[in-house]
Amino acid sequence: MSRPDAYELHRPVIDWYHQHARDLPWRHPDCTPWGIFVSEVMLQQTPVARVEPAWHRWMTRWPTPADLATDAPGEAVRAWDRLGYPRRALRLHAAAEAMVHRHHGAVPDTEADLLALPGVGAYTAAAVAAFAYGRRTTVVDTNIRRVHARLITGSALPHPSLTRAETTLANTLLPTDTATSVHWNVAVMELGALICTARSPQCGLCPVTNQCAWRRAGSPPYVGKAHRGQAWHGTDRQARGAMMAVLRSRPTAVTVDELHAAWPQDPIQRDRCLASLIEDGLVDTDDSGRYHLPR
Repeated sequence: MSRPDAYELHRPVIDWYHQHARDLPWRHPDCTPWGIFVSEVMLQQTPVARVEPAWHRWMTRWPTPADLATDAPGEAVRAWDRLGYPRRALRLHAAAEAMVHRHHGAVPDTEADLLALPGVGAYTAAAVAAFAYGRRTTVVDTNIRRVHARLITGSALPHPSLTRAETTLANTLLPTDTATSVHWNVAVMELGALICTARSPQCGLCPVTNQCAWRRAGSPPYVGKAHRGQAWHGTDRQARGAMMAVLRSRPTAVTVDELHAAWPQDPIQRDRCLASLIEDGLVDTDDSGRYHLPR
């Protein structure tokens, strides 16, 4: 079974994107690199529908890295609200401080400098370099990996964690022209988000369905290592979230009894989760033993 030529894939996917892409604020031409940086951090493991209103509130309050850096880290956590994984708010605050101290208050424009920021990994550095500064770089997220797996390798889903072979494949597929490479990265990402979805791919609407190795093979089921779902009810994540909700809702410190009331069903789990919140830097205590967001 022959593998499609990369250059035969670029144009139909990019043309599809220009016709069907969602109108998202961080894709607007007037969006700043900081706005794009914030969106990439917020979008990690969080759906667009939840991110967009939070992004607007964030950018209204902190339109530049300096605006965020001069505020308390606890305010970033408070504004994070219910986006989940609130350590991302602390990382954003730390990254903003680093931008002020190292880059004159600007988002750096190279992958190396982006990677040196607190909490920034390979995906975020590549995405910001590409989408904020138009750099030719390989962007690989979950949606892109899934499209590549089906389109090129014929697998229903990619491996649960990124492999070297996937990175090599993404590098091979990247257009040599810089501007086209940026369009390709965002177009494949959008194709995975809207059409080539994990559970219900709409192959009839895909612009490259006739070139898809998975479709040509009869759309075989996934047989690799299981992809773990993200449980919520009764988990430590839910317990931590319940206590964080109390802390975010109070302008001042709260008592341990108030935190206990947020998760009364399992005292052992509750104490473990509170200790983990303190260890993660999301919760501090004052001299009176009350609890508050970091200041």
